[in-house]
Amino acid sequence: MMDFIQNFPFFSIVMSLFFAVLSSVLKPKFGEWLAVFSIALSTFFSLSVLFYTLTTGESFTYMMGHFPAPWGNEIRGGVLEGLAATVFDFVLLFSFLGGRSRRKEDIPEEKTKYYFVMINLIQAALLALVYTNDLFTGYVFIEICTLASCGLLMIRNVGRTTLATIRYLIFNLLGSGLFLIGISLLYDITGHLLMENIKTEVASIVSGGQYLQPLLVTVSLILIGLAIKSGLFPFHFWMPDTYGYATTSSAAILSGLVSKAYIFLGIKVIFRVIGFDVVASTHILNVLFIFGLAGIIVGSLSAIRENNINRMIAFSSAAQIGYIFVGIGTGTMAGMVAAIFQIFVHAVTKPMLFISASRLVDVSGGKKQFSYLQGSAHRNRLAGFAFTVGAMSMVGIPLFGGFAAKVAFATAAVGDSKRMIPTILVLAISTVLNTIYFLRTVMRIYMPAETAGNPVARSGNRWPFIFAVTGFAAVNILLGVCPGPVLDLIEKGLSMFG
Repeated sequence: MMDFIQNFPFFSIVMSLFFAVLSSVLKPKFGEWLAVFSIALSTFFSLSVLFYTLTTGESFTYMMGHFPAPWGNEIRGGVLEGLAATVFDFVLLFSFLGGRSRRKEDIPEEKTKYYFVMINLIQAALLALVYTNDLFTGYVFIEICTLASCGLLMIRNVGRTTLATIRYLIFNLLGSGLFLIGISLLYDITGHLLMENIKTEVASIVSGGQYLQPLLVTVSLILIGLAIKSGLFPFHFWMPDTYGYATTSSAAILSGLVSKAYIFLGIKVIFRVIGFDVVASTHILNVLFIFGLAGIIVGSLSAIRENNINRMIAFSSAAQIGYIFVGIGTGTMAGMVAAIFQIFVHAVTKPMLFISASRLVDVSGGKKQFSYLQGSAHRNRLAGFAFTVGAMSMVGIPLFGGFAAKVAFATAAVGDSKRMIPTILVLAISTVLNTIYFLRTVMRIYMPAETAGNPVARSGNRWPFIFAVTGFAAVNILLGVCPGPVLDLIEKGLSMFG
């Protein structure tokens, strides 16, 4: 039975693809429940993989079709893959449920079933990017994820979403193109696409001193391509329109999951394709570190200038992506652990902010400007509470996940004399800037509604919204109060990557 669990990653991916096809011919009601069932079952599979690898203490490779490379393909499961897949499934489920009421209003009824097709495709792509042991398979599912994400944006069918989708598609195609060129060159240099085989050949190339410059260019193309797709500064300007005008579920999924899956694949490339020591010996991580620092400051300053709550949250995402690349750019194991922990914290926080903000907007006449949101937390208390939890986490208040992430980054920086001062300085500046725009928003939504002359109309919450924001808030607080076990799992998972 234990060995049977090795099939679960494959089952999850194939099940999601099959349900995507099935949803296209079902009535929307059945398609919605099929999507919920698919994500819930995949969550069980992911948890099983996590517990299996923890119990055995080893990773495993699943050969699809029992054909060796180059005819066959491989999936790899380990502690980090199981943990990432579990978090991604959890966030996908809660984001899908949390935006249910808004989705019914934003999406035309005749197109609803196609929305569920896109959800299943994104689920398959996220899991494939987590589990794949083949670089070209990673590229295929990057493109599936990109097209499905565009579908999630376009389906709302208002003028601004068309422009947002085109902008999103342009940046993502640029990133995908660089990634494809990179893996094509890497295949030309090494003759392999499976990750372990490439790593062995790269080690031979480095020890022999040949093709070092082509290898550097290749790795740079791959990592920069993934950085562009994830929204690293200065390629983050698609975020405000993309997240600001998408329906709530789409904004939550795109901000919380899709960009993180690309970064996770980049981390796999660093550890399992090229080798951590090889990448750390180059200047590639220095570039990511500098642009990460710039992204934190620019994203925060842009958020301060916004008067639209969704666009403010979107620019905040650009800053949080910067944190992740700062951790990667340190070139240390502690920095990598902090970066992955930030991926998980941001994944459970940002969707909660978008979902709760949408309900605050609903009780404010559908207006997203801060002047109309005054007193909205009194009109929907649960949404106000959830937004406050997310804001406290983003600021870095103790007992919330964001605080534990910032402590992890600061600890990683202390061990690096060259990067310590800029990292600590930017962390401090960012905390001040986050406080300005997030606490300002929290104060505004809790001000008496009569002050702004807004109607004090209250709103009830249905169980999907209650379930989603309560779950997000609980996990966020859990990560803030007890970050140790998760950090240990991340460190153990990275050690299996070697």
